Amino acid sequence: MEPAGDRHSCLRLIDANANRAREAIRVLEDYARFVLDDACLSEQFKLLRHRLCEKLAEATDHPLSLYRDTPGDVGTVITTEGERRREDWGDVLTAAGNRLTEAIRVVEEYGKLLSEPLGGAMEKLRYESYTLSSRLIRRATVGPNFKTVRLYVLLTESLCRGDWYETAEAALRGGAGALQLREKELSDRAVLERAKRLRKLCDRYQAWLIINDRPDIAQAVRADGVHLGQDDFPVAAARRLLGPDFLIGLSTHTLEQAQAALDNPPDYLAVGPMFASVTKPQSELAGPHTLDAVRRLTSLPLAAIGGITADNAGLLQSADTLAVCGAIISQEDPSQKTKEILKRISRESL
Repeated sequence: MEPAGDRHSCLRLIDANANRAREAIRVLEDYARFVLDDACLSEQFKLLRHRLCEKLAEATDHPLSLYRDTPGDVGTVITTEGERRREDWGDVLTAAGNRLTEAIRVVEEYGKLLSEPLGGAMEKLRYESYTLSSRLIRRATVGPNFKTVRLYVLLTESLCRGDWYETAEAALRGGAGALQLREKELSDRAVLERAKRLRKLCDRYQAWLIINDRPDIAQAVRADGVHLGQDDFPVAAARRLLGPDFLIGLSTHTLEQAQAALDNPPDYLAVGPMFASVTKPQSELAGPHTLDAVRRLTSLPLAAIGGITADNAGLLQSADTLAVCGAIISQEDPSQKTKEILKRISRESL
């Protein structure tokens, strides 16, 4: 159907916004490629860019560049102060993400004047753009912050040698950067009450609080995140429930599980068991070789888990953080054991 107005002006408008969208995709794609070294996410942005070009080519008889008139574009001299300044990676990516979805929305609306299929195709690309840009921005902000956590302690009362709360505080006093409340046998109310106490404790030590398996409890106590297993609440559902500010971790035991997780990635992957473990029993050990293989697969923060002690911690160079349970909370002096493992990590990484 011919547009009611000037077809040339319509195509000129679409060309300008198609260029704007491609430029924004490039900004996002290159961050995934050169900063995150994430081949999977880079490829998804590249495919998005190619699909945008293909759909536009299908809907127009001639290259859109024929309708371009940069010298005659009155908008080229219009700018704002905010456009000239970016504070950090997040600012750059947020601006590019907004520019991308806004530009595709313009192509979608005016494209309906040229052909109904073009409008529908642009709508699908717009939703895909929302998803991909949001995922990338999370990777640029939440994930890198969690990478600063070198030691991540799993807290289960039945494995504590002493009082569970005193054990938690001792681990934090020793330098643990995160606690995970992992209580599978307690009532919901009991887990909630413990989570509330740990929230205050972690705030005092400026540590992360992660709740195992329970997005609802994590949300209720304003925890920093939730850790999910392969058969627990799905990552996508947890993301919808918790919103963009919560950290979401996922346990994986094989390279195949890690690969599958990248289709809708969490903020970090736990890989294990590394060694024989009472708390993470598996018919087969993932081992350090699986951790190394997952590291080659993704730049997501990786937490090695299962059977980790001060003696074997140095074998896990591909991990960003070590998730430790019995080697700390089952010991007579959890604070000292925490310090020993951190000292070993620091020495091995030199």
